[in-house]
Amino acid sequence: MPRQPLRASGDHRTPTTTHRPGAAPRGSRRALTGGLVGLLAVALVTLGAGPALAVPAAPGNPSDAEIGSAQAQQDAAAAEVGRIAALVASAEAQLEQVQVQAEAAGTAYLAAEEALGLAQAAADETAAQLATATASVTAAQGRLSDFSRNSYMNGAALTSEVALLDAGGPAELVEKAAMLDWVAENQLDVLGGLEVARVAQANADSAARQAVAERATAEQAAADAKADADAQVAGQEAAVSAATAQKQAYDAQLQAAQVQLLSLQGARNAYQAWLDQKAAEEAAAAAAQAQAAAAAAAAAAAATSSARSAPSVDYGGGGSITPGSSNYVLPAAGRTSSCYGSRWGTTHFGVDVAAPIGTPIYAATSGTVQRAGAATGFGQAVYIRGDDGAVTVYGHVNRYFVSAGERVSAGEQIAEVGNKGQSTGPHLHFEVHPSGAMYGGQVDPVPWMAARGVTIRGC
Repeated sequence: MPRQPLRASGDHRTPTTTHRPGAAPRGSRRALTGGLVGLLAVALVTLGAGPALAVPAAPGNPSDAEIGSAQAQQDAAAAEVGRIAALVASAEAQLEQVQVQAEAAGTAYLAAEEALGLAQAAADETAAQLATATASVTAAQGRLSDFSRNSYMNGAALTSEVALLDAGGPAELVEKAAMLDWVAENQLDVLGGLEVARVAQANADSAARQAVAERATAEQAAADAKADADAQVAGQEAAVSAATAQKQAYDAQLQAAQVQLLSLQGARNAYQAWLDQKAAEEAAAAAAQAQAAAAAAAAAAAATSSARSAPSVDYGGGGSITPGSSNYVLPAAGRTSSCYGSRWGTTHFGVDVAAPIGTPIYAATSGTVQRAGAATGFGQAVYIRGDDGAVTVYGHVNRYFVSAGERVSAGEQIAEVGNKGQSTGPHLHFEVHPSGAMYGGQVDPVPWMAARGVTIRGC
């Protein structure tokens, strides 16, 4: 329930006039001191089994069957990848072979094509020579026919002399003389030679034509061999591509199986780490509980013996300060459930004091309230800037009884323990910012408070 009434600006009432929630009248406080100390000792021991530890929820723990199945899947995928890799290697070797064969077939085709070209050129040349020889023989035969016809018309026994005398003039005389000399000396040999040359040239032309046909056949065979080799190369390239694609698919399956196995193994390791951390936290909590019980018993005995002789100054609420002591007090009574430091990859910037909901929370030192109310993460929190400039923070409170700008004294109740915000159990989260920053510059509260005469046990 909110504090009644709230302190107004400029109000300088003495501590004895302030009535915090649950505070007893001043006249009865000394009489109840011994009983309250005893009850505090019992409460400290009892609190050990109540509040939850500041341990996060347990991570998932994969079963042995799940891990074994993932391992089997990875092994099967690895075996299949190995088999396909062998197929790819074999296909690539065959591709290399057919590529060499295709290259040789291509070379043979080019050679056959070249030979065909040479044979065709030779055939063309012999054809030209045959045509020339044929023309020569034809011309000689024509001239011989003219001479024979003239001889027949002039008489079969025409002698050379008669033929010359029969000439009609000098020009005809010269022509007939030349004809007679050519016929007498060359006609038989020339005609015979021309005929022989024509026959030989015809034979050569026939051989050249036959060579052209043979070369054409060879070229076609080479072309067919080249086409077949190219087809084999294309087919083998397709086989290599198919095997490579299949291997890529199995590589992806293997990678997925490896990721799955690593994920399960990582989850198992995280769960084991959580168990180890939880066991350590529980052991530390048990030790702190035993230590707190012993300290509470000793404190109760000491307080009982000195309660009658040591007067105290009451600052309201459950906190009190002995005259002459330092102006710092414990912010709440309870069991330390978590200390300052690293926790599961992050930093815990304060000390957690576990206690039942409603347990009083006191100002650790005198100062001015900077903020009180909703706070991200804490649910609700109170921020006090002390007279020494340090900011103290009280988080996860159930209710608060102060407001911003209000002046408080060390030991005054400012709130009560709660379970607001991101909390695993009712507790007070206590921080110290010596630099005066509201939301940064945190230090470990245990040594900081110890330097000011206040011991926070359990860390």
